[in-house]
Amino acid sequence: MPMLKKQLPVIFAVLALAPGCKRAQPMMGPAQVSVITLRTQPLTLTTELPGRVTAHRVAEVRPQANGVILKRLYNEGTDVQAGQALYQIDPAPYRAAYESAQATVEKDSATLISATALLNRYRPLVEANAVSKQDMDNALSAQLGAAADLASARASMQAARINLVYTDVLAPISGRISRSAVTEGALVTANQTQALATIQQLDPIYVDVTQPSTLLLRLKQEYADRKLKSAGKDQAIVHLTLEDGTIYDIPGKLQFSEVTVDPGTGAVTLRAVFPNPNHTLLPGMFVQEQIQEGLDEDALLVPQQGITHNQRGEPTAMVIGKDNKVEARTLTTDRAIGDMWLVTDGLNPGDRLIVEGLQKIGPGAPVEGVEVSTTSLATPAGPQ
Repeated sequence: MPMLKKQLPVIFAVLALAPGCKRAQPMMGPAQVSVITLRTQPLTLTTELPGRVTAHRVAEVRPQANGVILKRLYNEGTDVQAGQALYQIDPAPYRAAYESAQATVEKDSATLISATALLNRYRPLVEANAVSKQDMDNALSAQLGAAADLASARASMQAARINLVYTDVLAPISGRISRSAVTEGALVTANQTQALATIQQLDPIYVDVTQPSTLLLRLKQEYADRKLKSAGKDQAIVHLTLEDGTIYDIPGKLQFSEVTVDPGTGAVTLRAVFPNPNHTLLPGMFVQEQIQEGLDEDALLVPQQGITHNQRGEPTAMVIGKDNKVEARTLTTDRAIGDMWLVTDGLNPGDRLIVEGLQKIGPGAPVEGVEVSTTSLATPAGPQ
């Protein structure tokens, strides 16, 4: 036994040097991560909203007289002026009715003259008892009846004249007229359901944007705080981008009045008015509307690579805190601007935000930060 105790250290030493035995691993150093030091910068805040172009005024042209279309007096797709003749309805029956009413007026005028003359002759004779009072009353009644008949005839003549005028179908507003729904020879009726054509006023023109009512409240508050550039009472300046990415170079005015909240969706339509002298904007066109909300002198823009979301959907970030250990932060973000998030709470200027290496660290872990620039970061494939 004493001999065995003396040999044990030797045996253990031999086993330690055996090929199958592992040596103790050295302690690993802090994980290396890429960081960006956050700094504030001035930022012009802009809200971009999708919208549709709507005509400023729309009028459907309908006949106000019955008859056959003799002529179309305009070229389809051209600009017409208010009061311009667009169609000619056959006026022959209406002209005949007007001439008949005119003759009736002339006849009743003659009857009234005769009745008035008789009444004037009876007046002195009644005083001399040469004519009975009954004859005088009859003469007065005849004169009043003739005056009433003349007034009725004149009203009928005026109605006939209006119907004759209605045989010329006139443009109710100025604007661009559509294709015609009828051709020469078509029979039309007064106030029919089908419109003969449609006129749309294109200058100025509306752009309608449908958004939650909360956006309207926010824009009104920013307007009251003078963050939005004013274009007049209850109006702010807005700009447009067309479907092909072209910038529309004439600014418009966002109107906050005359809006109604949809009780089913809680959405509201915001309407802007734009000058459209060259008719670049057409009804139904899809556009992007930009509203400049103001200038934030101390905006904190954070790369999207440095922001993730927890299980509750809250935006979070990892920063290097005291003793070079990782700290987790819960953030409040305002909006995405390009590949950056505008952060309003949770991060401060000077924080060292971890943007790469997030998969190998956790809160409290020691790390070694390597400063990188935002231009060296790869564009993220999508929101995290």
